[in-house]
Amino acid sequence: MKLTDAFTFDNGLTLKNRVVMAPMTIGACKADGKVSQDDISYYAKRAEHVGMIITGCACIDPLGEAFENSYRVFDESCIPGLSQLAQTIQHKGAKAILQIYHGGRMVFPDVIKSTPVAPSAIKAPRNFTAQPRALSAKEVDDLMQKFLNAIHYAIQAGFDGVELHGANTYLLQQFVSPHSNRRRDKWGGSANNRMRFSKTLVKKAKKLIADEATKPFILGYRFSPEEIEEPGITLHDTLQLLEQLIIHGIDYLHISSSHVWRSSIRYTDNNEPIIEKIVQKINQRVPLIAVGDIHTKDDVNRIMDANIPLFALGKALLLDPEWPVKIANDRQDEIITIYRDELQHHLALPSRFVQDLRGYLEGDY
Repeated sequence: MKLTDAFTFDNGLTLKNRVVMAPMTIGACKADGKVSQDDISYYAKRAEHVGMIITGCACIDPLGEAFENSYRVFDESCIPGLSQLAQTIQHKGAKAILQIYHGGRMVFPDVIKSTPVAPSAIKAPRNFTAQPRALSAKEVDDLMQKFLNAIHYAIQAGFDGVELHGANTYLLQQFVSPHSNRRRDKWGGSANNRMRFSKTLVKKAKKLIADEATKPFILGYRFSPEEIEEPGITLHDTLQLLEQLIIHGIDYLHISSSHVWRSSIRYTDNNEPIIEKIVQKINQRVPLIAVGDIHTKDDVNRIMDANIPLFALGKALLLDPEWPVKIANDRQDEIITIYRDELQHHLALPSRFVQDLRGYLEGDY
């Protein structure tokens, strides 16, 4: 495998290369959560040299917003802007994937103007979080439908797929976690019950896609392999979850990790990279997207040699949208690795994003 090789999913959707733009929230939307011209310019700048772009996360419910000025997919009014965004990405040659989420207990009350909701009324062990209230059984059913509605809107807007954001401690992960989910109904308790929301959502989403999509449309799932909390998600839990997602028809899996080859954060005496165990479990039944600290051609080759077909880039594409071309053509010394203010216009980076994340952009590459 090479970076420049095309990749085709089982449903026929073909990417022109193995590079994926990782989902990053840039806070450039209009105040009502609609797509802005800054969004269009930002993604247009990065779509030419990657195979697939996963957008920053789009919220499915008003109580789930973890970010201000981020996409909202609450109703059909989101479709025109999303359609323009999808067409912009596709016109440049990349496939467009909409990431959808609910923040659960990780949202700020000041943002949602209400009390956060979660599987159980257990506060996240973070200084900035608030005490949530537990979702009722009806609210759980309603949220399931809102996720499905968002997928419907993505299909109507012409996207090539949707990624369910089951990582980074947001609601889907909160259902899986024994720390945040202490429910005693069918949505909690045993590991199988804690996985029920995610696997049921995937099953229902696949049926919706089969009924509505008129072109190849993929469904992905992003996951965090472990939690540091006790009790918390272990790699064993995650491998069980991935098995269920595969059984229920997921089209790809996308790990969330700071480094591709990171070892366990729970069992620090075990140095085996977690991703190797995940690759073994998946056994090439569905494609896996690797991510984290990928900078050089050697990094890419190691991923390809490990039978990981796709990899995602975040900061690398923020700083240099031509990264894939430069790596493929052995022009690594030309890659932009340091942000400077005079590059903002050239890189189509929204001013608010630069202001909020200046330290990140100017930090070590």
